[in-house]
Amino acid sequence: MKRIGIDVGGTNTDAVLVDGAAIAASIKTPTTEDVTSGVAEALRQIVARSAVDPASIDAVMIGTTHFTNAVVQRRDLMPVAAIRIGLPASASLPPFCDWPEDLAAALPHDIYMLPGGHEYDGRPIVPFDRDTMRETAMRIRDSGVRSVAISALFSPLTGECEDAAADILGDVCPGIDITRSHDLGRIGLLERENVALLNACLGELARKTTRAFVSALADSGIDAPLYLTQNDGTVMLAEQAEAFPVYSFASGPTNSMRGAAFLSRLDDAVVVDVGGTTTDIGFLRHGFPREANNVVEIGGVRTLFRMPDLLSLGLGGGTLVDGDPPTIGPASTGYQITSRALVFGGSELTCTDLAVARGLIDLGDRSRVAHLDDGLLTAAFARMHRMIEDGVDRMKTEAGDVPLIAVGGGCFLVPDRLDGVSEVIQVPHREVANAVGAAIAQVSGEVDQIFRDLSREAAIDQARQLAEERAVAFGADASTLKVVEVEDLPLSYLPGNSLRTRVRVVGDIG
Repeated sequence: MKRIGIDVGGTNTDAVLVDGAAIAASIKTPTTEDVTSGVAEALRQIVARSAVDPASIDAVMIGTTHFTNAVVQRRDLMPVAAIRIGLPASASLPPFCDWPEDLAAALPHDIYMLPGGHEYDGRPIVPFDRDTMRETAMRIRDSGVRSVAISALFSPLTGECEDAAADILGDVCPGIDITRSHDLGRIGLLERENVALLNACLGELARKTTRAFVSALADSGIDAPLYLTQNDGTVMLAEQAEAFPVYSFASGPTNSMRGAAFLSRLDDAVVVDVGGTTTDIGFLRHGFPREANNVVEIGGVRTLFRMPDLLSLGLGGGTLVDGDPPTIGPASTGYQITSRALVFGGSELTCTDLAVARGLIDLGDRSRVAHLDDGLLTAAFARMHRMIEDGVDRMKTEAGDVPLIAVGGGCFLVPDRLDGVSEVIQVPHREVANAVGAAIAQVSGEVDQIFRDLSREAAIDQARQLAEERAVAFGADASTLKVVEVEDLPLSYLPGNSLRTRVRVVGDIG
């Protein structure tokens, strides 16, 4: 099977052609400001370099920063309506109450608070008012808003209020985008609601981005299914991913981690991914990124949903170095490194310049950094190495040394020996591990919800069936599915036999 994997970073857009288990070709091209044109150029270059027949490509996987950038930069966000079903219990903390003021101001929104929702034990707070919901739907229709986020109290326990509201909205407002919080988030009303709101405001951008990528494929002569990478190290059919753009948040580092697992043949290790702007540190468990179990902020918004457990440091090939003793970052030249770094004729000192001066890489014009003295180089590299060592220690969950896989275009900054690390592994094609991870990715399905009045075995089995159905809907081959993670937690504060169950399955693309 021939697959093209593309990953868009802050500095470079990388692409690889994977033929079976072999890396047939790879390229690295500067990321463009609009991202999409950079992806089109990466496709053009990888097809040209490999001389592959475009008609023989079986699938294309793309990891994009479009959606994360939109939130961080407060742009391309569509107006949303926030429906909270929880009165009278949840009136004191309305939607958007914990958002950064500038982001809330940049996102046109209407708020509708309705009676309903459930107690922690599954009992209705008050009956869901269908008539009020229909009136609300008509107001949303008349307002012209085309995207809605619905959240209800304890919807991960039972999503019936959100489902009922979605049915009425679909009837009154045909074609409207609907995000239900229980499809994305976990227990915790505000954080789950925030995820739904972020997802809702990215709907139009998701459609434009996907169509632009499809157009780029067509221009390259490639007629193959398009998949977008997700933040659990897997992919989803583009038409399905349009409905869940938030699942692409942090997909770049997870692509690198999956690529590191594939290239090193290790399933359990720490991965240090050094790019042009940041260094991301994460742990592989069974070949997939370890998942975060706490609140994660995205653009200043608190969320609680499926995200990788990562630590990002302001260290990369384009990171600026200043002062004596030298300070490292966090500012970076990003994709402008080819015009701002010393070795490329610029006037700013970067970590890449230091690496060229030390002879770690051969890039640009080395004579332009010949004046850097050994004292500066020694102090700067000692500082970088301490940053990586401290980051690895912060991410450890147990004592003892661990193997470390160094990947990314800036992995020349990782030394051969580090405290707390048993072995530093440099893999082939490490500079494009992110694109490799995208190309070899599988499709996943996940369920994380509360089951009541079922035995542990029955709850896990039901969760597995639901996860398998989702994986197939997202593009997986049903015959290849396997369970990679099972977690269950008895909830003693709920009546009866209540069990929070999380099951994740993965399979090859269909």
